[in-house]
Amino acid sequence: MSTLPKGLPAYPHGAELTVGTAVPVAPPVRRVRGLANVLVENVSAQIRDRLLTPGDKLPTESELMRAHDVSRTVVREALSKMQAAGLVETRHGIGTFVLPPRTSGVFRLDPSELAASVDVLAVLELRISLETESAGLAAQRRTDEQLHAMRDALDAFARNVAEHGDTVAHDFRFHLHIAKATGNPYFADIMNHLGTTLIPRTRIAAISKTDPGNAYLHRVNREHEEIYMAIARQDPESARAAMRIHLTNSRERLRAAQEAAKVS
Repeated sequence: MSTLPKGLPAYPHGAELTVGTAVPVAPPVRRVRGLANVLVENVSAQIRDRLLTPGDKLPTESELMRAHDVSRTVVREALSKMQAAGLVETRHGIGTFVLPPRTSGVFRLDPSELAASVDVLAVLELRISLETESAGLAAQRRTDEQLHAMRDALDAFARNVAEHGDTVAHDFRFHLHIAKATGNPYFADIMNHLGTTLIPRTRIAAISKTDPGNAYLHRVNREHEEIYMAIARQDPESARAAMRIHLTNSRERLRAAQEAAKVS
């Protein structure tokens, strides 16, 4: 496996810094995205060359960090891009696996360009229409197993809010399980192509940057619970209403964050 270009100096744990020693600073967002794109290309090339085949498990985050000499932030950014492109799938508590190639490319975006190519506000408008109906159909058609998968995603989301961990993957997983519960594979296909990159807080840092006590994420969690409870009791109209409220609130939170970023 080829490695990424080495950038920042590494200081071993416990090393003493003397006066005049240059202290490494966190890489800017643009550099993180550039390194993440290189990692995506490396893994994509291995998939194209059949060094990695469908069903193969990728190395862990820690192993990828060591192998490519990059930060956890870079690895997670790269994994999000590959999930969005339909190259891999992360299974909670198990690992990340290579997916079979997709034959439909209608909604496909190049993973290295996804973050810069999409207007998230516009996509949220699409999601309001798409996922409102998705929630209603899921309430009518879901199985007990699918409901359990939604519950598992929400529980993981809540744990990571409490532990200040990553919530994006679990947020996306919850919405994806709803799409799958419609029984219509095109709903899930579209969601897979949109991917985790389009969850608003992955795009606008200000949306939760100054958020004491994770109040923003607790609000998101409450909205998710309303959707879940409506689907659990098989109430399609309430499920549609709860999903519409959740995504409309997401749109307004994103719009407010963008306005705040302009002012600052």
